[in-house]
Amino acid sequence: MNQYINKPTPAFVAASWVALLAGAATYCIGLFNANLLLNEKGYYLILILYGLFSSVSLQKIIRDKLEGVHVTHIYYGLCWASVAICIALLAIGLFNANLALSEKGFYIMAFLLSLFGAVAVQKNIRDMEYLRQHNSSDHLELKNNKSLPENEPLD
Repeated sequence: MNQYINKPTPAFVAASWVALLAGAATYCIGLFNANLLLNEKGYYLILILYGLFSSVSLQKIIRDKLEGVHVTHIYYGLCWASVAICIALLAIGLFNANLALSEKGFYIMAFLLSLFGAVAVQKNIRDMEYLRQHNSSDHLELKNNKSLPENEPLD
């Protein structure tokens, strides 16, 4: 990878986790307390799970493309379609739900906060893993270079 990656700050890492946990927990608590049929609750629960998975997958595939990892066009398109379908299904479900407008807004905001948090957490994890791997390989390379005598030729 030829891009420079900064280490995520502890504040951004914490904010990412808070966004993910607050969004998902709020969405699930609201769903648990909602006056909905069990099959409706299941529908909205599957949507949050599908949304989290598809958003993380989309973030990964976009990052892979930026890093020069081969990505098939079909999978790239499926990732974008999955996120769009998930959001569309939530919008359609809430539009047709017998909920107050404030409850509908609550679910939309908690859902989108969860998706943002999932993408940010996954980005932070990937950045820190990349930096950990490259710092340890740089450290090993530096250590190996120091252990060789300067006058002695390599085999």
